[in-house]
Amino acid sequence: MKHIFVTLLAAALSISAAWAVDFNAFYKDLPFPVQAPAQVQIPASSVSILDFGGNGDGIADNTEAFANALAALEKMGGGRLNVPRGIFLTGPIVLKDRMELHLERGAMILFTPDRAVYINKGRAVPCISASKRCDIAITGEGVIDGNGAFWRPVKRSKVSDVEWKDYQRMGGTVIDNKLWYPFELKHIPDIAGNPKDQEKMRNHLIRFTDCERILVEGVTLQNSPKFHLVPQRCKDVTLSGITVRCPWNAQNGDGIDLMNTSRVLIARCMVDVGDDGICLKAGAGQDGFDRGPCEDILIVENTVFHAHGGFVIGSEFSGGVKNTVVRGNTFSGTDTGLRFKSAPERGGKTENLSISDITMNGIRDEAIVFETSYADRPAGNENAQAAKTKNWLPEFAGIDIRNVVCRDCRIAVRASGSASEIHDNTISDSVFFFSEKGLDSAPGMLRLKGVRMVTYPAQ
Repeated sequence: MKHIFVTLLAAALSISAAWAVDFNAFYKDLPFPVQAPAQVQIPASSVSILDFGGNGDGIADNTEAFANALAALEKMGGGRLNVPRGIFLTGPIVLKDRMELHLERGAMILFTPDRAVYINKGRAVPCISASKRCDIAITGEGVIDGNGAFWRPVKRSKVSDVEWKDYQRMGGTVIDNKLWYPFELKHIPDIAGNPKDQEKMRNHLIRFTDCERILVEGVTLQNSPKFHLVPQRCKDVTLSGITVRCPWNAQNGDGIDLMNTSRVLIARCMVDVGDDGICLKAGAGQDGFDRGPCEDILIVENTVFHAHGGFVIGSEFSGGVKNTVVRGNTFSGTDTGLRFKSAPERGGKTENLSISDITMNGIRDEAIVFETSYADRPAGNENAQAAKTKNWLPEFAGIDIRNVVCRDCRIAVRASGSASEIHDNTISDSVFFFSEKGLDSAPGMLRLKGVRMVTYPAQ
């Protein structure tokens, strides 16, 4: 093993210069107090992946090098693992307390397409994970790539003839000329007995579970097998200046999904994905309720390009969404802009939500949409079943939306549900340019004040 270079500043903690953003500035002049996240504290120790046999040639397997480097940092009490320019192919990476994974400009961590290495007790683990840890950071100017094409099914209706042929060159299994599964590929072994069972095993790119004090800053996250960045049941999370991207047609390719997580700042990120852009979830039924709400969330100055929704709540949010401010964001080319979706058995309640200063253009469907009979339709199963009971009904209430400018949507505002599920929500001081319909809502669900809805002149 090469000599390990370690820099120690006695009894000192180091915060990267890239972290010098004044996060407190985002919390000025909010419509109500939102508790800001506590920031990570990472020791000044640092090592390089090269010190542990890492090889950035895009061919060598770096799984052991990452494991050994992080084990060394753990013995030091934490610190930074530097990844230099190159393509570092690897299997799963597990972060522990007080660790920073730092990717220099030109660095790429590429996760191996050998799906078998992710299997643990019959389930696929995330590409990068941390569980019940504190002070975790992923920073830098590099790229983290989940190699999701080897995991995701592809709908024929969503790709060109050229793309469809490219997928079939990989091998795979085509069903009814409608759906391609990465099953029976030419060079990659399967991890299940049939395409649909394997599809259910897709993993997340980055998942933090029951962690405290998290920072993800600067990096690009792309091509996840499923969701890209998932903090679940976490506290004190800062996501700053990151890029999240995947093909527009990537099945379940969510960008940023918060689950039962509190004290979060999402600032100046760029999202361009195949499913929901920035989404708040809080579990389904009693289990979701017991795990608590998404609470004290500030989502500010982000840009979402393609996504099913720019900012989304649901579909499952039984724990509730509380004390959330969404302001100064831009949605360009999303299917919907502001999307509130749920259904019986997975619903909860929204409380104290402020959404303001939103710019939208090129919205394919609704600029703002509420729906309380949402049905999830996995690939290969278009016949989603309705909820069997009327427990855990959604209640979208107390949402204040103001200063929205939307140029080009099909429907400006739509609300679909009952007055007990959608009520006491206000849209004010906003302008919508639509092509088909302005307001599609039953009386009483929404209050509109100073809203202008404009369409093309009558022919």
